[in-house]
Amino acid sequence: MTAAGWVVAAAVLAGAAGFAASVDAQSAAGRGASVVPDITGAWERVGPGALAGGQGTDVRTPPPVPAPPLKMAYLGEWRARQQAAREATAKGQPIGINWVNCLPDGMPGMMQGPFPMEILQTRDQVTVMQESFTQVRRILLNRPQKKNDEVDPSFYGHSVGRWNGDTLVVETVGIKEDVRYQNVPHSSAMRITERIRLAQPNVLWDEITIEDPETLEKPWTFTFAYRRMPDYTLLEYICEDNREYIDEKGLQRMRLGAPAPAR
Repeated sequence: MTAAGWVVAAAVLAGAAGFAASVDAQSAAGRGASVVPDITGAWERVGPGALAGGQGTDVRTPPPVPAPPLKMAYLGEWRARQQAAREATAKGQPIGINWVNCLPDGMPGMMQGPFPMEILQTRDQVTVMQESFTQVRRILLNRPQKKNDEVDPSFYGHSVGRWNGDTLVVETVGIKEDVRYQNVPHSSAMRITERIRLAQPNVLWDEITIEDPETLEKPWTFTFAYRRMPDYTLLEYICEDNREYIDEKGLQRMRLGAPAPAR
């Protein structure tokens, strides 16, 4: 083939490739394909019923967390615990919870933290860092979930996720049974599914569904909302020189006076 012939052939191939790419792009658009959003950055949780994006938005946050659909064998104990907690708080002597002993919230409680959190998004992992107690959870992307008995129970469990269009779908198993959200008991079979998506460019929603065939009558679903904090950097939060403790009655107390000198 002459040099001119090679030039013509190359032009034809380039044109065909460009046309094929254009057709593929249009086909993907026709199928409703979407680009994975970037959720990297700092976020603060917004309470239920608020305007999530601030003034000038009509996106309101989801309603409060509903009562858990516990089976009758567990419902009475849970109600008694909740009532005791309310009465103790009203008396100014709240019942001690994990953070009094410098223990983190774990999952899913850390996603409801009152302090800001930061999300780092990469191709293979999404990392969530909560300022409170410097909690960190790792969501491994596009990996198979382990069986419950293959996971060592922990505060945050074993989380795997995948992008389904513009929604990050996360499954978590292996939460320690003494890590309870809102005092709700659970078994080792508990599974947490999250659907994380941008409701607006600066508003993030995390729909959480908890399933436990042993303790729950049906799945328990609720949603948290967050507002983007463009210029915020997480602060160090270390539980040191803790003066609070839980007494023999399970009540939260505070040590008064100067701490004992270090030896």
